[in-house]
Amino acid sequence: MTKSNKSAEPCGESDVYREEILDHSRNPRNKRKPDAVTFSGRKANMSCGDTVQFFVRLGGDGRIEEVGFDGVGCAISMAATSMLTDDVLGKSLDEVTAMEQADIERLLGAEIGPTRVKCAMLGLETLKRAVEDYGEGRRREGEKERRGEGEKS
Repeated sequence: MTKSNKSAEPCGESDVYREEILDHSRNPRNKRKPDAVTFSGRKANMSCGDTVQFFVRLGGDGRIEEVGFDGVGCAISMAATSMLTDDVLGKSLDEVTAMEQADIERLLGAEIGPTRVKCAMLGLETLKRAVEDYGEGRRREGEKERRGEGEKS
């Protein structure tokens, strides 16, 4: 069964998915800062202390060319973030901002129970906020340039 064909099962009902979550938690993929970063973002889950910081490098086509993260947290938050880094490679920023809880459940291979939603969604929420902040910064820079207030060399 491939990841894209996973159907969500209630969390805790599948040993296969539980093992994959534990593997990503213990051996997170892309837990590093790329050499070149286009933008980054950080967020914390204040209710439990989990934190995630994303580092994103865009390619010339505006798609995610490289992504890394750093953070600490429970198995679910770290596994979901690790899986997310693999999933967003090659995606446009619009595709990332359109992602939802169902996408994280697909990656985890399990429905997220109400007590674990904040944990599982921390990575995606962090990445989406970073994308939005990056877009807002680019919009402000464009406005400055139109007004002639851009950086002078």
